[in-house]
Amino acid sequence: MNAARPALLTEPREGKADDLKLIWGVAAKLEERMNALGIWHFDQIAAWTPQEVSWFEGEMPGFKGRIARDKWQEQCRRLATGWRPGSDAGERPKE
Repeated sequence: MNAARPALLTEPREGKADDLKLIWGVAAKLEERMNALGIWHFDQIAAWTPQEVSWFEGEMPGFKGRIARDKWQEQCRRLATGWRPGSDAGERPKE
């Protein structure tokens, strides 16, 4: 599958980034790396195509398959609507 760069931002919209640590498996260090790439918001991740997921996984060594396995896009669709998990670490996606 060919990788395609998703829409990236130079800064968060209106100066306020989403708390990407609410995504299961995203800790502060990974959130920093994502922000450095231009990923600041849940709706950005929710809208990724399979080619854009492939691009992101290529930018993050050891990440292949993790977005699908941890259901990042499903989580981000919910998080973008204002839903919040029951804990700060997010909710583990159902298998």
